[in-house]
Amino acid sequence: MDAKDRKAAIAAYKEIKTPAGVFAVRCRVDGQFWVMESRHLDTHQTSLWFSLRMGSYPDRTLQAAWKTHGEAAFSFDVLQTLAEDISPSMVRTELKILSRAWKDRLALQA
Repeated sequence: MDAKDRKAAIAAYKEIKTPAGVFAVRCRVDGQFWVMESRHLDTHQTSLWFSLRMGSYPDRTLQAAWKTHGEAAFSFDVLQTLAEDISPSMVRTELKILSRAWKDRLALQA
């Protein structure tokens, strides 16, 4: 690959949009759920599962449930994605609003 092709490939990579949104980690055994937001939904599960496997996830309740029930008892469910046309400065605010709304909605169903 010459320098011109390399620059083109890098530019194309930088243009890739990653979906942002809200997801839930659910325990199928005891019905617990954790609602979280992410700017990179497409890769967030991989890093989350890695942290949980290593025992280093900061949320102690989720980490304890993972240790008790094991990986097979959990699911990663995307609840809602943000529209692509939201300005980058508003993404964090919109994610917080969606996260709070989903926490309330799921708490009512439980």
